Amino acid sequence: MAVYALAFIAFSIDLAKRNSAVDAADVESAKARAGEATSVGSAGGTSTLTRISARMVNDAATPYGRSASLRVGVSLTVLAWGLQLVATVLRGIAAERVPWANMYEFAMTGTLLIVTVYLILLTRIDLRFLGTFVTGLVLILLGIAQQYYVEVAPLPPALQSVWLVIHVFVASLATGFFALGFALSFVQLLQACREDRVDTDKPGRLKFLKTLPSAVTLENLAYRTNIIGFILWTFTLMAGSIWAERAWGRYWGWDTKEVWTFIIWVIYAGYIHARATRGWRGSRSAWLAIIGFAAVMFNFGVVNVFFKGLHAYSGL
Repeated sequence: MAVYALAFIAFSIDLAKRNSAVDAADVESAKARAGEATSVGSAGGTSTLTRISARMVNDAATPYGRSASLRVGVSLTVLAWGLQLVATVLRGIAAERVPWANMYEFAMTGTLLIVTVYLILLTRIDLRFLGTFVTGLVLILLGIAQQYYVEVAPLPPALQSVWLVIHVFVASLATGFFALGFALSFVQLLQACREDRVDTDKPGRLKFLKTLPSAVTLENLAYRTNIIGFILWTFTLMAGSIWAERAWGRYWGWDTKEVWTFIIWVIYAGYIHARATRGWRGSRSAWLAIIGFAAVMFNFGVVNVFFKGLHAYSGL
């Protein structure tokens, strides 16, 4: 957690530097318009001077290069991920099983997979601007997980199945993609507000948004990320039904956990359907993605702890 906290600080410093970079770019643009300097680019973002990655065009209004704090943030995130991986593996060795049989272990594995998905996507798309959100979310979840700590204990009979490995792992992986989709949708809303202010000549405070991709680009990335999460969640729902039949003799019993897993599936199915066939783009699609992730967090943090049922394996 300490290393994640340092990474969070480094990413936060980078956001502050982005604000300064925007101020400097605005000054240079003003000088250029006054004929005092050579034009370096318009704040309207009609041309692109840098790229976010080799695979995604950077349509940011203000070009932004790589800062030392950004590199430090990524390096610290990788280090923290490695330490967390070792801790999770050691927990599994101590328990002599996969380390996701109770709330504490699921929180460890779930946050590990969120960071894993983030780092893998970094090799394809430059999403380092999400570093503050990812490390902040992981810090919060790991802090909450400390309240769920329990000693290693044998598995209940219903969990003694290979489906524990498959079902829970895929659900955790889907949560990782949903978390990044949520982050992209949240930034999309902020970016859309900034773009609206530009159209109406109203100044904004979050100047660093000018260095990030446009709302349309963020929306497309969020959509693709959430589709992957939805596919994995669909498999989670199917695998859970098969496991339920083997453990309790029925595929579906309207248990609280089963109901909320289905609700999450319906929300994301509606999100994908509305955007693909009904033209729900922009803020409406972003809000659906945010509501979907809120349901995922409710399922994890509330249903698992306060609702009783056949899935009451929190270990608390």
